[in-house]
Amino acid sequence: MNKLNQTIHTFIKLLLVLIGATFLLALVVRLLPGSPADFYTNALDEETRQLQIKDLGLDRNVFSSYFHWLLNFVRGDFGPFFMSGGSTRPTSTIVWQAVPRSLLIMLYVQIISLLVSIPLGLITAYRADKAADRVISTALFTGSAIPGFALALALGYYFGVRLQLLPTLGYVPISEGLGEHFKHLVMPVLSLSIPLCASYARILRSEIISTLRQDFVTMAVSKGISNSRVLVKHVLRPSSTSLITTAALNMGGLIGGTVIIDQIFALGGLGQQITFAVFARQYLALQSYIALIAVAFIIFTVVSDALIGIVDPRTRNRNA
Repeated sequence: MNKLNQTIHTFIKLLLVLIGATFLLALVVRLLPGSPADFYTNALDEETRQLQIKDLGLDRNVFSSYFHWLLNFVRGDFGPFFMSGGSTRPTSTIVWQAVPRSLLIMLYVQIISLLVSIPLGLITAYRADKAADRVISTALFTGSAIPGFALALALGYYFGVRLQLLPTLGYVPISEGLGEHFKHLVMPVLSLSIPLCASYARILRSEIISTLRQDFVTMAVSKGISNSRVLVKHVLRPSSTSLITTAALNMGGLIGGTVIIDQIFALGGLGQQITFAVFARQYLALQSYIALIAVAFIIFTVVSDALIGIVDPRTRNRNA
């Protein structure tokens, strides 16, 4: 029964976040100067233009337009993507091209960030207030203070322009060559993962230091268990709950980070499509993009809750 209630509550959260985020976006975008019709039908004569505006539904008010879009979105129809001259293109074709790219980049960023931050968190916590901790912590603070776009520009200039070691523009699918695929993504992924590494390592360090003071850790040490085994087997798991939650929440935040990174490296991901939709007043497409992000955000949150229950069974006991 508890699982059923939890599922119902999760579904309600999903609906509220989806409706709230997309409706707020629909209101905000319409406050911007200019009309969508100016972009979609600017090449048509006035009579044809008015007919096209009516046929495309661009004359609807914000409430009518939003609920018409919402009903279509629930059915899997992301709406039309209006082109100059009054023609349209299914938004779903753009989504299925852009979303896999963004998800793959986000996956690489999270894998690299976790692989680097977990050892750093263990080392700095175990060597707290010692030389190794001070050096690594200083580097972590520096890394977290540098914006992702600044790193992207610096990496692009040095490795792409000056040394010409890595390509600075474009995205290459895995099917066209694994080597070229990774070469095109090295700088975008590093630009996003370096600040995350610093954030994750600092969070994990704080949690591990707190866990090391627990009685069960003292008991494990008194039994003669090696320090490395105590850290990995007894300390890391209960200290990972905050890290898992933060990583899940950052999956949604990474979409915002990829907006600028997409533009800098011309990756053609969801961030670049969002930018174009804003400037071109693609209301329906933009609402679909944000709705997909909202759904992904809820899914990542639910998955993180499940992982926390597996990593730290005490949370399951408290919830029960």
